[in-house]
Amino acid sequence: MRVTGTGDRSAASRSIRLLATAAAGIVLTTGAAAMAQEFGQWSAPEPVESVNTPTFGEGCPIQSPDGKYLYYASNNSAGHGGLDIWRAPRVPGGWGTPENLGAPVNTAADEFCPDPARGNRLFFVRRLSATNTDIYLTKGEANGWTPPRRLPTGDNAINSPAEEWSPSYFEAKGHEYLYFSSTRNATGTPPTQDIFYSVDFGPAQLVGGGVNSSASDARPNVRLDGLEMVWDSTRTGSQMTDIWTASRSSVDSEWGDAEQLPIGINSAAGESRATLSRDGRTLLFGSTRRGTSDIFTATRPKLGGR
Repeated sequence: MRVTGTGDRSAASRSIRLLATAAAGIVLTTGAAAMAQEFGQWSAPEPVESVNTPTFGEGCPIQSPDGKYLYYASNNSAGHGGLDIWRAPRVPGGWGTPENLGAPVNTAADEFCPDPARGNRLFFVRRLSATNTDIYLTKGEANGWTPPRRLPTGDNAINSPAEEWSPSYFEAKGHEYLYFSSTRNATGTPPTQDIFYSVDFGPAQLVGGGVNSSASDARPNVRLDGLEMVWDSTRTGSQMTDIWTASRSSVDSEWGDAEQLPIGINSAAGESRATLSRDGRTLLFGSTRRGTSDIFTATRPKLGGR
């Protein structure tokens, strides 16, 4: 990742590592049969140059549910320090000039992994210490963002004494679901992550099916209908940190087998924190393939013109 020649190099390096790890079509097979019937192949990814910078790192990209904004994290020195959350408005042909969300969302600490939700809510991650990150929630109002509140904490809660990453919120059948990854069951150095979920902000539950492995499975994003998930993993078959996907027939069903996205989306560099648009047609992700953490996007058609 490109960095400036000034400032705190160790802080910049830490921010870069967070983005790099936070940062050609596909024919889906049996494990994702429902997706294969619904969508076509992914296009070759392209960099989102309106938000990528030549000096700093950008990652953790995600669209707002209405598609009007692109939220992401960056260590841009115009922020409040470390990683901050930024957003760019949709304009004809792409995304406009990014703006820093400012206080009270951003602080001198690292804020990253934004997840905008219905009702002008925003879930995000804040670093509390070198070994502890927690998930917070704020709401956008006419006069700015409300003071962020930390989600439930405790050994069996959403937030634990370890690290929590990449909240992914959706609603289904009258319930609120929050997916995220955590190092609470970590092994190895750096600590591995596993993917968990919570229903109605209750106890954290380990995700079943083919999602978690003995390697690190991190930064999940679930499509807003709850039927498709993307995440990054170092499991067997990954070149470094690759993006994988799984699907299911209903929110009450087990997740199917994990499917690796192909070369083009994945590369010999590190790919991380992929997200799906509300309609499932657009994929955003971070990648270090150009020597820094940049944001890339790919699209796919919905079959049958639906």
